[in-house]
Amino acid sequence: MKLRDICNKLEEWAPLAYQESYDNSGLIVGNPDQDVKGVLVSLDCLECVVDEAISKDCNVVVSHHPIVFGGLKSLTGKNYVERTVLKAIKNNIALYAIHTNLDNIDTGVNRMIADRLSLQNIRILEPKKDGLKMLITYVPNSHVESLRTALFAQGAGSIGEYSECHFSVDGIGTFKGSDNSNPAIGQKGVRESVSEQRIELVFPSYIESKVISTLKTTHPYEEVAYSVLSLNNKNENIGSGMIGEISEPLNEMEFLKNLKIKLKTDCIRYTSLLNSKIKKVALCGGSGRFLLNAAKHYGADVFITSDFKYHEFFDAENRILIADIGHYESEQFTMDLIADFLSKNFPRFAIHLSKVNTNPINYL
Repeated sequence: MKLRDICNKLEEWAPLAYQESYDNSGLIVGNPDQDVKGVLVSLDCLECVVDEAISKDCNVVVSHHPIVFGGLKSLTGKNYVERTVLKAIKNNIALYAIHTNLDNIDTGVNRMIADRLSLQNIRILEPKKDGLKMLITYVPNSHVESLRTALFAQGAGSIGEYSECHFSVDGIGTFKGSDNSNPAIGQKGVRESVSEQRIELVFPSYIESKVISTLKTTHPYEEVAYSVLSLNNKNENIGSGMIGEISEPLNEMEFLKNLKIKLKTDCIRYTSLLNSKIKKVALCGGSGRFLLNAAKHYGADVFITSDFKYHEFFDAENRILIADIGHYESEQFTMDLIADFLSKNFPRFAIHLSKVNTNPINYL
């Protein structure tokens, strides 16, 4: 198996287009054509993790957090980032990160947390904007089905929980080819009238190049007329955080104690109790402070995340309970999520879970 096989499968699941602008997900070190001997899955990629990969004869490390966020101007080993990259290169170990793109899909990090808490009626807390486009084109009736099927196969026609969606309307198209033309229908130099359909399909913006390429190779006309529009719709399956409900309301302290057990955290920092029941739960793995207003807007009783600063806890404003469970603690199950995905898609290949605890924070 080649490294590109793993990269491609991971990017089908969590497309790189869904990562945040500051992120650096994807293949960081390695040749996509190299053979894969073994894969080690970790939360962070550090020197000790690369050492573990060497000891387990794994030449690929798939981590949630990328070891390189900003650009590297040198590789001299002066810090832990450069030392990790150097060690990986020296030992021919590929490094791959699947970070905020995994956070932003509805089967990713936040879904795993929601499932561990047995939440119901789960949905994305803050869906992404500007992620959908619409293709409009015109095709003779004889080729409508073949073109439509080819576009569906590329992912066009999908919105929310629905696929193979499209709109069409009948009409008449006219054209006259020049002496240098090669018309698929009719003769050059003669105006032709053809029964056509105008078809419209929604698609995720990141697959635009595939959609247009498929349109041009499948459409029978020598010159294809089409337009692509940006839509105002939010992509309800892509975005930050999640919100859902527990089956039976709990008092706040009972909920927090249960949260500590289910998410295996040693410490929860929380705001003043409001003497109310917890029913609606908002959450975000990792640093989710930016979603607090969304959690309040949708009426969440508690917001579970990490990395709140001292003064930011005041932003609860006695309207919501903030539960900061720790960054590592909120994402520690991500390794299982990634490993399970790889194991299901590569069942004959050994996937190893890292035994290294990379949490840089200790509690007394």
